[in-house]
Parts: sequence; C-alpha cells; structure tokens
Amino acid sequence: MPETPHIVSDVMTHTVVAVGRDAPFKEIVQTMEQWKVSAMPVLEGEGRVIGVVSEADLLPKEEFRDSDPSLFEQRRRLSDLVKAGAVTAGELMSTPAITVHPDATLAQAARIMAVRHVKRLPVVDDLDMLQGIVSRADLLKVFLRSDEEIEEEVRRTVVSYLFPAFSHAIHVNVHEGIVTLRGHIQDTSLISVAERLVRAVEGVVDVEPHLTGESTTPGGPRGEQ
Repeated sequence: MPETPHIVSDVMTHTVVAVGRDAPFKEIVQTMEQWKVSAMPVLEGEGRVIGVVSEADLLPKEEFRDSDPSLFEQRRRLSDLVKAGAVTAGELMSTPAITVHPDATLAQAARIMAVRHVKRLPVVDDLDMLQGIVSRADLLKVFLRSDEEIEEEVRRTVVSYLFPAFSHAIHVNVHEGIVTLRGHIQDTSLISVAERLVRAVEGVVDVEPHLTGESTTPGGPRGEQ
C-alpha cells in the first residue's frame, strides 16, 4: 500500500521565536531583527497561541507617522490606523491566529497558507499550546528527496502494489523529481490510478506514464494510453 503522507510534525521547526501579549513595540522589532524572522506567535500563559504579529502589523506606525489621512482613508483603513497607534503585541497582533495541528498533512498546511495568504503557521495542539512553526520553505523540503529515494518508493508502494504480477516488466525512471513509467500491463484502466498514486509520493514533481496494455472496455483499443 502507498505510504502515509508526510505530516507537519515531520518538517516543522520546533524552536520558535515568540513574544508575550505585553511585549512592547520596540522589543518586537528588535526580536525580529535579531532572529531574522518576519512574524512571531503571540503567547499567553504557559504557551497558548492567541495571535500572530508580523512586519505588516508594524508598518502602519511608520506609514502614518507624519501623515494626515482623509476621512475616506480613515474609514477605509481603520484597522491599519488602529495598529499605527498600538504599542504592544496584544494590540498589534492579528487574532485569532491561523494555526495548524502537527498531524495535518503537508498538502493541508499548504492549502491553508494559500487560502489565507500567510507564509507560516504556528503549530498547536488541541489546547492551542505552541508546538512549533511551519513555513513555506519547510513544506518544500520534500522536494529535496533524491531521485533514487523517490524511485525506490514508487517501485515499492505503487508498482508492486498495483501490478504485482507485472512489476518486473515495468521500468521506473526518476530525473529531477519527474517520474517516468514504461512497460506493458494487463489492464490499462489502472494507468490513471498509477499516475495519481505516483503524484501522491512526496517529492514527485511530475509523472509521465508510458504504459501499454489491453483495454478492459469492450471493443476498446490496444496500445499506449
């Protein structure tokens, strides 16, 4: 059977730079500069995530420092004007925090980032206690897998699983993450299944199936699909 997909806890960073609700503005800026991060979780109590403060939350203070926005702009950008007057993490943070659980798949985490337009997610448990942080770069780590490692997994979890009687006749080649399947199989209806399963293997960039066989559709053609 195909392996279980990698999950967030496999790639997340366990050591997280964070601040408390009462952290002052300058401390937030200094901490970001010191640790070269652009956003940090805001914690309360023993480590419960209550929000995230980012560079975008800090910039309004500079943007509106010497400006006199019109009434229209004040209404349109009320939240930014509020942040321009904020002095602590609790006042600056975006809340509730957009988070993810450690057992979420990398695909689920990537989908949250894309839909919510964020670059990183605090990783929390069922009590919202901070466990780590996962970034876009962390999600891309699966593409650092070697071609040899991907090829071995495709042979073991896809080819041997779908075509146990024909696995010896199916050639798997992986180059720069692109998987090519060649060979003759009995049932061409399984080609689309094989392609889907190969795409699910972590680190695969694309799939090129060049498999031939007998169609199971009555009167169907024989040949490469």
